[in-house]
Amino acid sequence: MHDGSLLFLNSEAKYRGRLAPSPTGLLHVGHARTFWIAAQRASEHKGILILRNEDLDPQRSRAEFARAMVEDLRWLGIRWNEGPDCGGEYGPYAQSERRTHYLEAWRRLREDRFIYPCVCSRKDLAQSASAPNEGDADDEPVYPGTCRGREAVDLLEPAGVNWRFRVPYGEAIAFADLNLGAQRYVAGRDFGDFLVWRRDDVPAYQLAVVVDDAAMRITEVVRGADLLKSTARQSLLMRALGLAAPDYFHCELVRDAAGVRLAKRFDALSLRHLREGGMAPEEVLQMSGWP
Repeated sequence: MHDGSLLFLNSEAKYRGRLAPSPTGLLHVGHARTFWIAAQRASEHKGILILRNEDLDPQRSRAEFARAMVEDLRWLGIRWNEGPDCGGEYGPYAQSERRTHYLEAWRRLREDRFIYPCVCSRKDLAQSASAPNEGDADDEPVYPGTCRGREAVDLLEPAGVNWRFRVPYGEAIAFADLNLGAQRYVAGRDFGDFLVWRRDDVPAYQLAVVVDDAAMRITEVVRGADLLKSTARQSLLMRALGLAAPDYFHCELVRDAAGVRLAKRFDALSLRHLREGGMAPEEVLQMSGWP
């Protein structure tokens, strides 16, 4: 077990992977393939696999989805071998219980002036000229830099304003993905200053993931290709916090017959729906395109 403090990886670390779903809906066929690949890679490396419940969003996270997540993963045949003991079975780590670790990282970023308070509303951002491109419909808009010159002054706690990371405009962030090959994004063009803490006092995804992957000593992150650009953002956060990066393996997205990427809103293709309809786990995996 780990105390949650920020740790450094090293090249001789034993393989450590993770499953990191968010309980904002039911897991679907696309999740099944990604998590199955993550489990297979951990098994092939004779490593450790953990389950992390990314339940930070108080508005969308629900306990029934968290329970379904655990049940459906076990039904699919996926097992993890580290986490809180739940009567002889490993349960998930919960991000909602790890606030102090995110605050530690926020304070470090604030003290080193990597982040700044932002008072822009969603309406302000929607009206900016930097809306996402058609292929990035699920990505956040490139922030126009309206509050970039603001300083934290006497703000000693994060609540009340959004906090953004100052990206190094024009710098190319490159990394080699173990599945999809060489990747390259330019800060300020492909993505702008991004959120690390929300005005409603909730740590943002980018910060929480970086803190947890470091604290849990994750050596390889397996996730969907829709998060490739997030890897570039997270690389900047890791550098600012003095953390070593894990390896990355991004999986191709599962799409429907019309080519639309599966999402949690497609309940008919949720694992729970397919399971209750009598489908076997191996049939779900075949539907996802695995192997």
